[in-house]
Amino acid sequence: MLSGTTKIIAHLGYPTESFKAPMIYNPYFDKYGIDACVVPMGCKPDIFPQFLRQVFKLTNIHGALITMPHKVSTVELLDEMSTTVQVAGACNAVRLAADGRLIGDMFDGEGFVRSVTRKGRTLRGARVLIAGSGGVGSAIAASFANAGVGELALFDTHVPAMDRLASRLRRHHPKLKVAVGANDPAGYDVVVNATPLGMKPGDPLPVDVSRIAPATLVGEVVMTAEITPFVAAARARGCQTQIGIDMLFEQIPAYLEFFGFRTTTPEELRAVAMVKY
Repeated sequence: MLSGTTKIIAHLGYPTESFKAPMIYNPYFDKYGIDACVVPMGCKPDIFPQFLRQVFKLTNIHGALITMPHKVSTVELLDEMSTTVQVAGACNAVRLAADGRLIGDMFDGEGFVRSVTRKGRTLRGARVLIAGSGGVGSAIAASFANAGVGELALFDTHVPAMDRLASRLRRHHPKLKVAVGANDPAGYDVVVNATPLGMKPGDPLPVDVSRIAPATLVGEVVMTAEITPFVAAARARGCQTQIGIDMLFEQIPAYLEFFGFRTTTPEELRAVAMVKY
């Protein structure tokens, strides 16, 4: 139930059809009597910088969840940011400080890595391939680096984004081996699709799945379907897989703490969520 006292969290991205966060946050808020609501807002890139500033002028705005394609462009609009945002070059959470400043943080990577380790994988020294160097891919790369992986291989058809991410990783993690430019998944312990491929019917797969070893964990960030073509192909190879929404369940507790709400566990969130595809 919404009222005049409800705190609004804007969910900003485009397109909105794949948004799953409202179906997790809002049932949780309702069960525990938290007077807040996540509202999807379809915002195209050309108006996003102006809209972000304007939406935070609302008297009942509390924060914003940022998703594709705005995670990178949000960084230059912030007044203060975490170290994770600086390394990732991307932001997926913004809150309003008492003095009106916009404060940003990034939780995609933490959620993804927490989910991988929850599945029993040891990351220290592991070899990881990440396809996609945009906002979510950069965040995942930053968190894998923090987790102590031995090698990160990056691939993106947009070479400047890939090279900038590699440069930031090398600067902040000088002992980490960083490779760029190849998306052959053979020999990697973890392979991640951090591209939009899979959001639309007929999209090609991000890597050649026939080159992935069955012992590899294959992770996905796309949430338009629970089992994307990439996940299905990896499972057919015998791989352990991580679906896109797993990352979301793992990062929401950190989001809640960032926004100053009652925190929780992924298990509690899964028990109340009303996710539909």
